Amino acid sequence: MAVIPKGLVMALMAAALVLLAGVASADDLHRFDDPALQARYSELIATLRCPKCENQAIGDSGSPIAGDMRTHVARALRRGDSDDDIRQAMVERFGDYVLYRPRLEWRTVALWAGPGVGVLLGLAAIAAVIRSRRDERAEALDDDEQQRLDTLLSRHQGNDDQDRSHQ
Repeated sequence: MAVIPKGLVMALMAAALVLLAGVASADDLHRFDDPALQARYSELIATLRCPKCENQAIGDSGSPIAGDMRTHVARALRRGDSDDDIRQAMVERFGDYVLYRPRLEWRTVALWAGPGVGVLLGLAAIAAVIRSRRDERAEALDDDEQQRLDTLLSRHQGNDDQDRSHQ
């Protein structure tokens, strides 16, 4: 078993503390004395999507761009900007993608109507298939087909009789 020098352990612990202090101080940059302002900040960073991360809010993302966005939100709140102004600024910079719930506009109608239209088209397709199958009728066999069927059935019944006699 290898012995780790005490100096190396102390150096690693000091490095970890420095890193943790950096993370804690970065988080303290976005703390507000006013609880209402803190609540607005928390709500905004939870409802804005990181443009780099896949479906992750900027409050949960560790990417540098999400950190910049959090800083922008905090500065805007300190300036007295409204939540709508902050969201609009983010949309202007990054596009509608940053909103988890895109606004209902002529450009986003397909996003909102798409699922409903898809369900309706699926139901219409199912109804069409059911209706077409219901309308299909079994055609009567012509004389040649009926004779071939009778021949096959009689052979099969003959094989069944032989199988029973061997048991």
